[in-house]
Parts: sequence; C-alpha cells; structure tokens
Amino acid sequence: MYSCDGVQSINIMNLIQLFKNISGFVRPYRWIVLITLILTLIGSLLAQVNAIVLDKTVDAINQLVGTVDFTWAKAAKILTVISIILLSKELISALVTYAQNFFGEKMRIGVSKDMSLAVVEKILTFRVAFFSHEENAAGMLQTRITQGVMNLSRTVQNFFIDLLPLFTSAIIALILMFSANVYVGLTALAIVPVYFIITIRQARKLKGWRRNMRTSHEKRSHGIMNIIESIHVIKSFNRENIENEKHGKIQSEFYDNQMNVRRTSFYYDALKTFVRQLGTVLIIILTAYLVLIDYPGMTIGKIMYHVMLFANVTAPISQLQRIFDDMNDALVYAESFFDILNADSEVETSGTYRPETIQGNIEVSHVDFTYPNGTKALHDISMKIESGKITAFVGLSGAGKSTIINLLDKFYEPDCGSIKLDGVDLKEYDTQYLREHIGLVLQKNHIFEGSIEENIRYGRPDATHEEVLEAAKKAYVYDQIMELPRKFETSATELSGGQQQRIAIARMFLKNPPIIFLDEPTASLDAVATEQIKTAIDDMKKNRTVIIISHSISQIIDSDQIYALKEGRVEQSGNPDEVYKQGGVYKEIVDASARSLNIEKLAQTIEL
Repeated sequence: MYSCDGVQSINIMNLIQLFKNISGFVRPYRWIVLITLILTLIGSLLAQVNAIVLDKTVDAINQLVGTVDFTWAKAAKILTVISIILLSKELISALVTYAQNFFGEKMRIGVSKDMSLAVVEKILTFRVAFFSHEENAAGMLQTRITQGVMNLSRTVQNFFIDLLPLFTSAIIALILMFSANVYVGLTALAIVPVYFIITIRQARKLKGWRRNMRTSHEKRSHGIMNIIESIHVIKSFNRENIENEKHGKIQSEFYDNQMNVRRTSFYYDALKTFVRQLGTVLIIILTAYLVLIDYPGMTIGKIMYHVMLFANVTAPISQLQRIFDDMNDALVYAESFFDILNADSEVETSGTYRPETIQGNIEVSHVDFTYPNGTKALHDISMKIESGKITAFVGLSGAGKSTIINLLDKFYEPDCGSIKLDGVDLKEYDTQYLREHIGLVLQKNHIFEGSIEENIRYGRPDATHEEVLEAAKKAYVYDQIMELPRKFETSATELSGGQQQRIAIARMFLKNPPIIFLDEPTASLDAVATEQIKTAIDDMKKNRTVIIISHSISQIIDSDQIYALKEGRVEQSGNPDEVYKQGGVYKEIVDASARSLNIEKLAQTIEL
C-alpha cells in the first residue's frame, strides 16, 4: 500500500489474497475456464491410458507366451489392438493439448491486456505527488507494473493450463492405484505430503530473497534508464567509469540475491528429487513382493502399471517447484502491483463546480506548501492575479515560482491557506474542467510519438487541420515545418529542441484557454524566435489571465504586475518600475541581466 506521503509500504500477500485479486480479471473469461476444465478432465483420463494398456498388454503377452497354442496371428492381434488404442489416444491427446494451450494462452493474453489497461487507467488518476516520490521513479514504476502483469498473467496460465491438469491427473492416478491395491496406493500417497512439506519450507526460505530481487531488478532497470537519458552529460564529463561503478554495485547486489535464491533452490530440488526416486523404488519393491507372494489381483503387468501411475502422481511434483517459483514471483510483484490498483488515497481529488465561463481572476491567501519529500517550498504566500493582465513571477532558482504554478493547476494542494478562482475555492472546481481552461507551457515540454500535427492537436483533439496550421503559424513554426519533406506528417521527435518547444506553444494556441501559465516558455529558443513568441503572447493576452516565469528580463519587464519571490516568500510586488525602485531581488536580477548582456556595448552597437 501507499502511505499518505506516497511512500510504498509492504503489504504481504498470500495465495488466497492473490487469487482473490486475480479473480476479477479472470471472471470475464469464465467460459474459457469452463472449456479448460472439461479439457482438463479429458486429458487427465487420457493420461492413464498408457498405464492401463501396458498392464493388460504385459499380462496378455505373458499368458500367450506361457501357453502351447502360441501363434503369431494371436500376437499380431494383440499388437494391432495396442497400436490402435495408443495411436488413437495420442491423436486425441494432441488435440486436447492444443485446445488447452490455445484457450489457456487466450485467457492469459486477455488477462494480461486487462491488467495493463487497468493499471494505466489507475495511475492516470493519481495526483502528481505520487510520481514525485523517489520510490515511484519512472524506471522503477515501469518495472513494477510490467513485471507484475507478466508474473500475474503467468500465474493464471500456470493454474489453469499446467497445475490444474497435473493435479487432476495425479488424483485419478491415485484412485486407480488404490483400486488395484490399497497398500501400493498408501505408499504412493505417503510420498506426497513429504514433498509438499519440503516445497513449503523452500518457499518460505526464498520469499525474502525474492522480494529483494524485485527491488534490485527495479533499481537496475531505473539505473539503465538514467544512463541512457544522461548519456550526453556522462560522455561530456568523461564519467563513464563512475557510472560503471554505480551500476556495478547494483549488479553485484542483484547477483548476490540471485545466487542465494539459486543455491537454496538447488538444495531443495535435489532433496525433492531424492524423495521422488525413493517413492518409485518403494513402489517397485512392494509391487514385486506382492507378485512374488501371489497376492490376489497382482500380476507382472501390475508392476509396470503401478510404476507408470506413480509417475503420473509425481508429475506435479516435478513441475510444482517451477510453478511454485512463478507463484512466489507473482506474490512478490502482486504486492506492489495491487497496491497501485488499490491506492485510492492517491487518486486525484476533484470538485464539481463547472461555471459557464472563467474570467481568470485569481486570489492566493496565506498559502503554505510542502513537497512529499519534506521540502517546504512556500511560506505564507498571498497575491492577486487579474484577468487581462500579464503577471510575472521572478526570483532565483528554488524561490517557489514553479511551485505556485503547480498549485494553480491543482497538481498539488496547499498545506494551508486558500486559492480562489473567480471567487470560488480551487478545491470546488471540477479538476478536468479547470484544466481544460488552462494552457501550460513548460521549459521542457514532452513530445509524444507521432506526427507534428498529432502533437499540436494534443492541445485540442477535435481541432480541424486548418486550425492546426493556424496554431503553428502563431507559434512561428509553420514555415520550418513546411520545409520538411513530409511537412506536418513528419515525426515530431525528429525536430530540434527549439522546434519542439514551438510545437508545445502551438498546442497552447490551439487550446486557446482563458488562463495561460508560461514557465520559461522561450528558454530553448533563439532571440528572434523569443521576440516572435512574445509578440504572439502579447496579442492574445486580452481578456485572459497570463502568468509568466522567466529569467529573461525582456520577457517580464513590460508585464503589468510582478511578484518577486525569495526562498518561498513574496518579497516584493507591484509594476516593474515600482518593484525595481524598491531594490531587493528583482533589482538584483535586472542589474545582473544588464551586466550579462553588456547593455552599454550593445547600445553603442545599435547606435552605430
């Protein structure tokens, strides 16, 4: 389960809980389960045919050879009957096995699909705080989900395709052995609990290490993802050795866990193999003894008969550990997988208020906010943001500017205080409705797999092609797109960083919301593009609420209202000239920007 701060807590799951959780995903395929059960019964009965035929064959041949009227015609008749029965049995068995595998795999694939859809649907409802915690980093979360789906769907297959037929066959074989001779049946039956005791002890011994392996596997996957994502930085600093050492530690931990698991598994597997072989020897000795003392109903054929039936009884034993290993893996990953599915406390909250129009007047009153990792980002923040004006947040990195944007977009909720939009507390708003009326452009925006047009249309899926073109023009990226061989059908991931940023801005223009949040929107654009985007934003600010965060003074110096933040507090507010005259952080930023731009030299160049 997940605690209120997003930390995953261990929820130990047993087999009963596992099947209870899986049952909801299996229920839609109950007709397949019914067919599988019928096929299982047929297959289990067919599995006993060889033993019965061999029993009758040995006795028939023994009887024929022991008589004076032996003829090859009689021998040929016996062999012909045997061949027809066994070949027919194998043909039917092959068809049953095919049907079992087909329907079982169909169910496994269907359950896997449904589980994947369910978990994705669930995590899309989670609040952003869930993803902010280090335990839920992208690589670790991905491994948790993919391994969970794979192991759980394999459990379904193991139970209905492997385990159920084997145990049905074993039960029928035991019944036949008891029917032939009680003593032999009791001997076979006595071996089974011994094996199960060993298997249970093995499972208990391995469970802790398997859970460690899951954690190590998640860390390994996340580490590889980090290396791939950071490859340019790693190579530019020549830090390959450091990354090798870091990943080597993770691999060593994974190796140690694997070796502990394998060492224990091999020990218990060898012990179980000995018990199984001991059972076979006991069956042979007992059956042979009963034949020698001429026990009623015991013939030479019964020796092979009981040995083959005992093989059917022990068939689940040889397969049980593999299935048990898979189930143990499923138990380990099921804990975290179903914790995600059942983490209702992580679901994003939403109000019901949906006004006909949104003006965009925002009032923040005495807001504090602390991130899930314990970092307090905002202290007693109060501000008024008016519609139809550009409001700028300025301050050094870590001052809390982006945090306020996150609160205004309901990605997080404040610890205390209130945020009102058009006089109504943000908590009362329908979250989806609110975000439909907010345009958000970040410093680094995600570009999805797909064409340029699909990425722009992400801003408004029902937009026409002409509206997409118009949005691209407003973002000053239309001409560059038209120069590409496939134009708007080009994959968006092939664009440069600056072009991708313009695609994100085009999304915002296409969405055309009454409230716009711009968090370093032109950070990766050149000076000409920055001026073009600034002009476009100025053109659309009428009757809208625009909040901009930028370290570029040119972006904020002509804003209507400035809030200067320092260490999570509002230090100054007013129009740019007023705030500059007050001194403080805004003046420091403006002066530093002027020096970095070498304003005096730039002015001389312009005069010339």
